[in-house]
Amino acid sequence: MGGTSGKDGREHVRVAVIGSGFGGLGAAVRLRREGITDFVVLERADSVGGTWRDNSYPGCACDVPSHLYSFSFAPNPDWPRTFSGQPAIRAYLEHVADTFGLRRHIRLDTEVLMMRWDTDELRWEIETSAGELTADVVVSATGPLSDPKMPEIPGLAEFPGKVFHSARWDHDYDLRGKRVAMIGTGASAIQIVPAIAPEVERLTLFQRTPPWVMPRTDRSITAVERWLHRRLPFTRAARRGLLWGIRELQVSAFTKRPNQLGLIESLAKANMARSIKDPALRARLTPSYRIGCKRILLSSEYYPALARPDVDLVASGLKEIRGSVLVAADGTETEVDAIIFGTGFHVTDMPIADRVVGAEGRTLADAWKDGMQALRGATAAGFPNWMTIIGPNTGLGNSSMILMIESQLNYMADYLRQLGMLGGKVALGARPSAVHRWNRQVQARMERTVWNTGGCTSWYLDAQGRNTTVWPGTTGEFRRETRSVDLAEYEVLRVAEPERVPVAVAATVSPAGAGAGAGAGAGVGVGAAPLPGALPPDPRASNAGGAERGGSSAGGVVSEAEDVA
Repeated sequence: MGGTSGKDGREHVRVAVIGSGFGGLGAAVRLRREGITDFVVLERADSVGGTWRDNSYPGCACDVPSHLYSFSFAPNPDWPRTFSGQPAIRAYLEHVADTFGLRRHIRLDTEVLMMRWDTDELRWEIETSAGELTADVVVSATGPLSDPKMPEIPGLAEFPGKVFHSARWDHDYDLRGKRVAMIGTGASAIQIVPAIAPEVERLTLFQRTPPWVMPRTDRSITAVERWLHRRLPFTRAARRGLLWGIRELQVSAFTKRPNQLGLIESLAKANMARSIKDPALRARLTPSYRIGCKRILLSSEYYPALARPDVDLVASGLKEIRGSVLVAADGTETEVDAIIFGTGFHVTDMPIADRVVGAEGRTLADAWKDGMQALRGATAAGFPNWMTIIGPNTGLGNSSMILMIESQLNYMADYLRQLGMLGGKVALGARPSAVHRWNRQVQARMERTVWNTGGCTSWYLDAQGRNTTVWPGTTGEFRRETRSVDLAEYEVLRVAEPERVPVAVAATVSPAGAGAGAGAGAGVGVGAAPLPGALPPDPRASNAGGAERGGSSAGGVVSEAEDVA
C-alpha cells in the first residue's frame, strides 16, 4: 500500500519506516492501531526479520527468554524452547507481518540511499534503490546490530582462504575438515564455537578479552505448558511478568551497586571450573574486569567446547595475516583455511547516520561526531519529524529489548497524535536544550554503573569513551519517560505563508511595526513560521503548560499515549 502522488509527481506518504526487524514491524503494527495506513516499510533485504534474518550462523539463538522476547500485543504460546533459536524467532516475525496485514506496506529490496529534510515543504525526501518518495515523518528502525564491523587487519585482502562475518554466514561453504579461525569472543562467537567444533578439523579461537559466561538453562517447553498458554492466557502473562520482574530487580546492581555483582562472578567462575580443568587455560579464560561491564554471555556448551583437544585458544588479538598464516599480537602463528569474524557491529557509528541530512544541511553522522544523543532516545536536534527506534542510550544489559521498543512505539504514537492535533502542514523539531538536558541526565546516572566503572572497554562505549548505548535504569522507568510527548521540548514548525493584509490597514502600518511581536519566529527553521496562537486545551492533556516559544502556548497540549504492554 502506498501513498498519494505529490505535486512534483513523486509518491508521498504520511510515514516512512526504515527496516523490518522488531522495531520496524512493531512501528508498522502501532501505526495501524493508531488508524494510520498511509505508510510504507522500506527494507533493503528480500525478506523481513532484521538481525534475526541476517544472523543465521550455526547455533544462533537468543539470550533472553522466549516469552519475554516477543511483543506484548502478539504473544506466542507455542515457543518451542525457553531460549528460542534464530529459526523460531524469524518465523515469529514473519507471523507478525502476516497476522497484522503488514505485507501490503512492506517494500523489499528497497535500500534507503539518502534522506534529506525539505525545510520549505516540511517533509523528508527519500532516495532509495527502487526510486524516490517523500514522507511527512521518518521512523528509522535500522537497529544497531544491522551493519557488521570488519577489523582492518594487514594482509587480510591477500588471505587465500574463505573469509566471512558471523552476520553474513556463507552457508555454501563447507567447514567440514577445514582448519578454521574464529576471531572474537562475543555473543555470536560463544554460540558458533560449540556448534562448529565437532565438524572442523581444527578450530582456533582468537581471544582479545575473555567474556564472563553464565550457564544457559535452556530446555524444551513441554506440550502441557504450551497447551496451558493457549487455553489459559493468564498463565502465559504470568510467566512473562515473572521473567520481567526478576530482571527489573537486577537493575540496581548494574546501575548503582556494582559491588553486589561479586556473587554472580563466583557463579560464573564455578561454571567455568566444571568444564575447564586445566589451571592455565582457566586463567586465560578468567576476565580481569567486573562482571557486567561487558555483556554477560549465556552458554552451557562454550567451555566444554574449549576443553576439546582439537580446539585451541590464542589469548591475544589478531595482529596480521601472512598468506594463510594468522599472526597474533603475542606472536602466535596459526595456519588456517577459513576465517570467521565475530567482531560485532557498527553500534556507535551506525552507517545510516551518513544517509540522513537534516534542516541545517548536515548529516546525522556529523551531528553525532562527538557522540550520539537523542531526546528520550528518539529524536535528534536539527532533524524534524525524524525519530529512531533503539536510539542512543536505549540498550539493555540484562533484559528484553522488545520492552524498550514498545516504549518507543508509545512515544512515536503520541508524537503523531501531537502533529495531528496541531493541524495543517506542521513539524516538530527537538530543541537542542532539551536534547542536551536529557543527555546530561543520562550521562550523570551512567557514572555509577558497572558499564562505566567495571574496568573494561566494551562496544557500549564510543570513540570518546562515553556510554551512548545503554539505558541506566529499569524498563519500567523508561516506559514512564516515553509515555507521552512534551511539546515544551520541541519547536513547532509550519510552512511560511504570505501574510494577507487589507489595503486599508496596510496603508497605516509603518515598516518598523510590520511583523512585530515578542519573539515572533524565535527558534523556527528556515522556511517556517511560528505557530499562530494557542490550541484549545485537550481534555486528555497530562502536563499542560506553555512551550518555550514566543507568543504561543500551544506547546501545553500534550495527550497521554496508550500503553501497548
